[in-house]
Amino acid sequence: MFRTALRNVLAHKARLLMTVLAVMLGVAFVSGTLVFTNTISNAFQNSSAKGFDQVDVAVRAKSQDDKGDTVGKTPELTQAMLDTSAKVPGAASATGVVNGFTAIADKNGKLIGGGFQSEGGNYWGAKDARYPLKSGTAPHGSGEVAIDSETAKRAGYKVGDTVRLSVDGPVLSPRITGIFTTDDGNVAAGGSLALFDTATAQKLFGKAGTYDEIDVKAAAGTSQAALKSALDQALPKGQTETTTAKKLADDQAETIASSMSGLKSGLLVFAGIALFVGTFIIANTFTMLVAQRTKELALLRAVGASRRQVTRSVLLEAFVVGAVAAVAGLVAGIGIGAGLRALMGTIGATVPDGPLIITSGTVLSALAVGILITMLAAWLPGRRAAKIPPVAAMSSVHATATTKSLVLRNTLGALFSGAGVAVVIAATSMNGSDGQAPMGIGAVLLIIGVFILTPLLSRPLIAAAAPALRIFGISGKLARQNSVRNPRRTAATASALMIGLTLITGMTVMAGSLQQAIDKMASSAISADYIVSMANGNQLSPDVDKTLTTTSGITASSPLRNAPSRIDGTTEFLTGVNGSAIGKLTDLKVDSGTFKVAGSQVVVDDDTAKSHGWKAGSTFTTHYEDGKAQQLTVSAVYEGNALISGIMLDNATLSPHQTDPADMQILVKTADGASSSTKDKLEKALGSNPAVKVQDKKDLSNSIAQVFTLILNMVYGLLAMAVIVAVLGVINTLAMSVFERSQEIGMLRAIGLDRKGIKRMVRLESLVISLFGGVLGIGLGVFFGWAAGELIGAKMSTYELVIPWARMALFLLLAGTVGVLAALWPARRAAKLNMLSAIKSE
Repeated sequence: MFRTALRNVLAHKARLLMTVLAVMLGVAFVSGTLVFTNTISNAFQNSSAKGFDQVDVAVRAKSQDDKGDTVGKTPELTQAMLDTSAKVPGAASATGVVNGFTAIADKNGKLIGGGFQSEGGNYWGAKDARYPLKSGTAPHGSGEVAIDSETAKRAGYKVGDTVRLSVDGPVLSPRITGIFTTDDGNVAAGGSLALFDTATAQKLFGKAGTYDEIDVKAAAGTSQAALKSALDQALPKGQTETTTAKKLADDQAETIASSMSGLKSGLLVFAGIALFVGTFIIANTFTMLVAQRTKELALLRAVGASRRQVTRSVLLEAFVVGAVAAVAGLVAGIGIGAGLRALMGTIGATVPDGPLIITSGTVLSALAVGILITMLAAWLPGRRAAKIPPVAAMSSVHATATTKSLVLRNTLGALFSGAGVAVVIAATSMNGSDGQAPMGIGAVLLIIGVFILTPLLSRPLIAAAAPALRIFGISGKLARQNSVRNPRRTAATASALMIGLTLITGMTVMAGSLQQAIDKMASSAISADYIVSMANGNQLSPDVDKTLTTTSGITASSPLRNAPSRIDGTTEFLTGVNGSAIGKLTDLKVDSGTFKVAGSQVVVDDDTAKSHGWKAGSTFTTHYEDGKAQQLTVSAVYEGNALISGIMLDNATLSPHQTDPADMQILVKTADGASSSTKDKLEKALGSNPAVKVQDKKDLSNSIAQVFTLILNMVYGLLAMAVIVAVLGVINTLAMSVFERSQEIGMLRAIGLDRKGIKRMVRLESLVISLFGGVLGIGLGVFFGWAAGELIGAKMSTYELVIPWARMALFLLLAGTVGVLAALWPARRAAKLNMLSAIKSE
């Protein structure tokens, strides 16, 4: 039986090629994902570990109490603490670290890096071991700066050039005195780093005489643990916390691994989809191979082979095919991993240098996935073949499905589909997070149910195409009959395409609906023409608001200022606004009371009011960050949203309790409304500052939706793998179907159907099957998009279902194109058959 199985594999090399390709693509995706994420993770971890070479213990201000609360003024790391740290037993040196956001503009005035990755800091002394100088000298005074070599390379800067940059105030134009190298992870990821001398950095970042961190280097023979203990004894209790470099490196490695875990999981989900789709192809291939060898298997049974031996022979074939595909997929996956890493460099996402990581886990995963998936898909056809009695198998090449098996299949499919629909609909009525798991389970049940029911659905849906097929005469009629002759085969072929289009359509429906919801939210909640904010999402200097209020053409403005407080024993963030102007800048729906923000009167969003049991007229006591308490009155409860929510009070009331007031955003209304000229005017008033963004409502909604668009584009790219596998499935099915129907095709040629008619018949058959899968996929995708939208709508009042008709038509066209392209080779092969040889074939 072993020799028989190997001979069968060698005898059907061409027919098994598509199966090998399908499995190989799925395995390549899995192994490529593991190689890519392991390589990137290892590179960042090694880079991050190098960043701690110049520190053994880090001292930071203790920002939380024992309960984890952050209310109250954070202690400062003073010069005295730095001096004390340098003198503790076992300390070789101590470095004061200052850092903050610093936006660097390129030579065209555009921000370098991704905003949040644009950092600034201090260069310690004349030679800072943390930042080895590649050229030039250390910066001295407010007119000098040093920048990292990657930023200098990207922007074309060199020592002696003047660079425009901003911290949180006016644009500065210091001279570049030095270019340094660094292992900073942000720079490695495409960000920028600017360094000033310590006094200048402290002044720019509002930390005069203080530090963000003190890095202490241990003397020879002193362990990190011993140095940490000495620092804990020497520094003021309750004001500082110390951490060893080993702990910092371990935490950083864990953070990197955690962030890569999300990417890895996402990529593996799509790899799983590709493999799931490939399973249909494998099962389809082995079903047809077994059907074509029914007499052969019956003869083996007649000469003494048992059912188990027949099943094992089919599984052995699957093992050989799976092993070949897995090895090929692993090799291709290593190439994909290396290619993805190189691709990151071309799109500006710099990655630290490091070797390509191919772990034993990656190799074992690739082999296990390829072999197990193939054997699992081949098990049912093998078992089915072994159960056919030898005499019955010898008398008929094809064993038709019994009425009992069809009834059982349709009943099972109806139960799965009904359960899936019921669970998905039930999930839509749940809270957003609570409904995610049930909806996922319901979606899986429904897809399985529809797959089981696909043979039943194929007849009426394909019959609906009969009027269009009549245009093509006898070829169209034969194509329709061939499509429904073997419903199970048609179902397995169409299902591969169905799953890919289900996911693509569902994501498109959600993305379109979210975009409209965000647009509505921005237009309905905000009356302001512009929103001014920092490029990195950090706080704006109060000077920005002062500049805007003195700019001509501005009719109203209000900063949105966040501040922590204690209310009813819990931390609650307050939003300070310009009480007299906020009503003109927002258009919030008031549920109760009168919208008034002045003195001790505040407005509260509905969720916060509900959590505290407040209503219009309620009073509560808040404890500000300076420790002082005040009683506030709720003048109105408004309907909050993702853009504006929380407790709003007048800045005149809030600011006296803040040590360092700063604004998150500034809402601006102008006399001329939103226009490109007005936007240019505001940007120039702010000094064309690369650190500050000026956005109108459309810009704001687009920036929020950009995340969803990026995810959607990634989904399209990743699901292309599933579509490619589906194309291979259609080609495989048609090729084997043509081989199986050789005698029939020969008879058609003999009675007058020419080669063009044969080609047309096979192409139309492929087109009908692909469109059938496309219709099912688009229908399921719209249903899942609606269901997921119901969960989102619970948290986003402006969410409404948007059906992307144009995109859906494009997807249906894609399905048809898949069918036409997949049929090219099988149709050509069918037309080339010698009619006499075909008639004599069995």
